[in-house]
Order: sequence, then structure tokens, then C-alpha cells
Amino acid sequence: MNAMDSVQSMIRIRSGNQMVAEGALRAGCKFFAGYPITPASGIYKIMIDMLPGKGGVAISAPDEISALAYCVGASLRGQKSMTATSGPGWALMTETVQYALMTETPVVIPLVQRLGPSTGGATQNAQGDVLLVEHCTSGGYTIPVFAPSNPIECYELTHIAFTWSELLRTPVVVLLDKEVGMTSEDVDYMKIHDLTTLSRQRIIHPDNGKDKRLNTYYFENPEDVPSFVPVGGKLKATVTGSAHNKAGRLQKNSPETLEVLYHLQKKIDAHANQMELVKRDIDEGARTIIMSYGICARTAREAVRRIRNSGKKVSWLNVLSLFPVPENKIRASLRGIERIVIPEENFGGLYRSEIQKIFNDIEIVGVNKIGSMITPDEIIEKVV
Repeated sequence: MNAMDSVQSMIRIRSGNQMVAEGALRAGCKFFAGYPITPASGIYKIMIDMLPGKGGVAISAPDEISALAYCVGASLRGQKSMTATSGPGWALMTETVQYALMTETPVVIPLVQRLGPSTGGATQNAQGDVLLVEHCTSGGYTIPVFAPSNPIECYELTHIAFTWSELLRTPVVVLLDKEVGMTSEDVDYMKIHDLTTLSRQRIIHPDNGKDKRLNTYYFENPEDVPSFVPVGGKLKATVTGSAHNKAGRLQKNSPETLEVLYHLQKKIDAHANQMELVKRDIDEGARTIIMSYGICARTAREAVRRIRNSGKKVSWLNVLSLFPVPENKIRASLRGIERIVIPEENFGGLYRSEIQKIFNDIEIVGVNKIGSMITPDEIIEKVV
């Protein structure tokens, strides 16, 4: 094999869904349960086909509720677990998502958006689940959400999602849309970053004894993450979705129980800066920046190219970690900026509404549309 053949051998035709599955396998996913749902079925198929050959377990569930419940159960035994769905399936999963959050159970959930509401349009792109994903929990807890715009990002962000799910013991969502998930294109594997695979910290001890550090949810500081005690192991693990103390015992509103409830958010807040991921192309002297995520990043990039070719200045910021909102990296990109233009395939500007809460001293303009993709010209119209 000559050098040219070697380079060509690293290039494959892949969809975003395929790369999500490959990223999960690279991260060490050992359990997958799913229910086929367009446009996420590609993830389901590859995990069913490939995971058993990697020493894992992949099963078809009778519905989305069962799929996530199976994953939570496998994770409670200590296995890295994942399911995949779309908006209608997510709606069914939300009770179990909250259970995973309350029990501090790591699980990764790629959600490939389609036109809604309800069953909507299964093969039509949209970005309508942004707030449905982030604000599905009672109490306003933050679920980390990553949003890829191309196959390589699908691979890398899925791998990163597993890392943060494991390290923070929390559900994490990889939010795609139909076009990102189902579009196939050349992928150069040489451009994929070599990511470190990390796992949850575990407690290994022959018996419970009287050491409070062996309690299921023990922490000293609210931002700390409890070490993991697997269900069915040598230590007793008391797991409940009800309000509980650090030992996992049901208590309604004792000081320790309230401390646990605050801790569920504090551990996310404490690591928010580390989770910030954006890509930016800053044009010095530009007064306008286009902020994008998902498939709209592809259109935004083309709009930026055309605007600059016409002799005008514009900057571009692609947000890869939607939540927690990467406030620091966004703010660092806004020096000299007077206007933010945010294209989204939804009504009203869902992510724009979150950005407006934080950056209310800058003019923020939306480009919104459903039923077809936003074009570069529609973005350019708002910029120039």
C-alpha cells in the first residue's frame, strides 16, 4: 500500500448517525437499548449490529419508555449506557430522564430532531426540541446538551457526552437534527481528535461498615460528585427517585435532603466552564456576528463566506455546547459586536430566547423558518 492509498483508506462515507454510534463505541459504551424512530433509526441499527461484537449488549425495546429504563438499569450496574430517539420518543422518556437525574445515573441520549409537534414530520428537518430537552425537569435543573453540525462533530461530541455523563453522574443529551443525522458525506478519520476515555469514580469495598463515605450519594461539598456504588455489588446501594438524604433514604425536606437537591445543580454549575465548546471565526472590526448550531451552522458558514466576498465584515460563532450556555466563550467573541444574528429552524427562536436572557445589552435578531432549510440569502438579508 502506497502513501496515497493509506490516506484514501482513512476516508469513509458516513452519516451523522453512524458517527454518533462510532463515537459511543469509542467511548466504551457497553449497553444500548432502543426503539426505532426516524430520523434516529440509523443509530439504533448500528448499535444493534456492532455493539455485541465489541463485547457489549444491544437490545430492541418495546417502546421508548422501556428503552431508557433499560439503559438506566444497566448504568446502575456500572455499564456505560446509551439510547437514541427523536422528539416523540423524548416526550415519553422525560419521567425516566428525571429519575436518572435524581439518582445521579450516567446515561447518554442522542436526540435527532424532526418537525413537530406530536409525531410531526418524521423525515422533515427542524430544530424544535431545544427547550423541550433542556427544560424537561421539575425544578429547572440543567441537563448538559451538545449539538453537532457535521459527522466528525457527531463522533467527538458523543464521546465527550459520555465523559461528562460519567464524571458528573448525570444524563447528557447529544442534540442533532434530521439533516445532520441522516446526511452522508466524506469523513476523514485523520481529522478526528484523539479523545481520552474517562469513567465514573467507583467505590470498591467489601462491606458497608460505618463509613459514611460509602453512602450511595455521599459528598462533602455541594459541587462534589459522589463516588459510584453499583446496584447488586458488595456494597448496599439504595437508589430512589424520591427526595433522599446522602444514604439514599427517603426524606421529604430535611436539611440534608435539601442539600442533596441543591447539589444536583451545583455539580453542573461547578463544571460549566469546562464544558464550554464553540467554534469561532472572528473578523476583526466586524459589528455583526452570526451565531449558529446544528445544521444551520453549515448555512451560516456559507453566508459568512458570501458576505466577506462582497467586501463586508462579519464574524461567525458555532455553539457546540448548548447547555450550560457557554457564556464565557460567547462573551469573549462579542468584543466590538453590536448585533447577533441567530438562524434556527423553529418558531420564535428557541435558543435565541436563552441568549437574550444573558446578553440583553446587544441587539439580537432571529432568522426563523420551518418546513425547509434556511438559505444563506435569508441570513445575509438580516446581516446586511
